[in-house]
Amino acid sequence: MIIKGILIDSGRVLNRPRTGHWFITPNFFTKVDKKIFNQLSKKTKEAFLKAGEYISKQFLIETEEDEYKHFLKFYRIFFENVPELNVNDEDIEYIAKDLVYNYDKYQFFKDVYDTLPILKNKYKLAVVSDAWPSLENVFIKAGFRDYFSSFVVSSLLGVAKPNHLMYETALNDLNILPEEAIFIDDSVRNCDGAKKLGVKTYLICRELREYIYYKLTCRNHIVVRNLHSILKKYN
Repeated sequence: MIIKGILIDSGRVLNRPRTGHWFITPNFFTKVDKKIFNQLSKKTKEAFLKAGEYISKQFLIETEEDEYKHFLKFYRIFFENVPELNVNDEDIEYIAKDLVYNYDKYQFFKDVYDTLPILKNKYKLAVVSDAWPSLENVFIKAGFRDYFSSFVVSSLLGVAKPNHLMYETALNDLNILPEEAIFIDDSVRNCDGAKKLGVKTYLICRELREYIYYKLTCRNHIVVRNLHSILKKYN
């Protein structure tokens, strides 16, 4: 069957956090002492896990305002567990706003700029991401939103990948069959979910060590290093 559409994950496929950490915002260290933070690496890691337990249970977040409220709670949990960082409530509000409303928080990979315009001319494109409402404005700010005919965000549906609704929503938006689509993600589990529906799957591994490992061990999905490999096959 002829491929008509491409479903693409966002994080670690199209972009990554500018700071290298999804919850350390671009201006995080204007309110947090970086030296003390680095000295407490074990404690901050545990605190992020505790805050993550909270946010992972908030399945339905439909607006940026709601996203802000939940991340305000997220960072309060985090800083309560690391009192040595000595931040006040105003600082926490600032960091939560920076996470939600700073649309430059993610950096798009270089190959995205090279490949998306070409792929868009030949295929219908969809973002399928486990994320929150602010993600769409990140794409708008970067100039990429118009490349996508569908933009599926988990918190708006109340489910996450590999739930079939994530993929089916995109397929319905694009008005194509599963056999007419490919799906690109950095997670084996998420690729498994798409494959169950009959979508051809590509596991993208941008880190060399990860790429080598999955190239040797992954049998259910085609393993690629970047989007140029996709362009080479489908252009």
